Amino acid sequence: MNILVLCTGNSARSILLESILTHRSDGRITAYSAGSKPSGKVHPQSLKLLADNGYPTDGLSSQSWDDYATPDAPHLDAVMTVCGSAAGETCPVWYGTPLRAHWGVEDPAAAAEPDWETAFQTAYDRLKARADDLLALPFEDMDSAALEAALHDIGQRH
Repeated sequence: MNILVLCTGNSARSILLESILTHRSDGRITAYSAGSKPSGKVHPQSLKLLADNGYPTDGLSSQSWDDYATPDAPHLDAVMTVCGSAAGETCPVWYGTPLRAHWGVEDPAAAAEPDWETAFQTAYDRLKARADDLLALPFEDMDSAALEAALHDIGQRH
């Protein structure tokens, strides 16, 4: 399953969930991330937290969601927003009509630098719990309606 994770700046939450889904799924999911107004760089605390948890950080980048709204972009099975502002924005047309879900998490990048460690850990823990719930599902065998309902339910649980 290919999942695009969206947020406004694509520097923290979307990057964290992209890494969690891709690297904990044993090849069942390939995740990508993008932003409506990308910051152009991955937040340094995102990189530190991912590295501290054993995730590779090479190749992570802050990019525009427009990169995934072209006919030659990867096929997307689901598009998930992780912040309130991206959830309410008008999204580009996604080819193939992917499922949509919202897994909102407070923006750790908005925290003052002395609070980064706690803010990013909190966001990571919430996103990881949701990813674990998704990975526990037999999503490959679920129909679209059941999977979309499950994605919505997971977003409401944590």
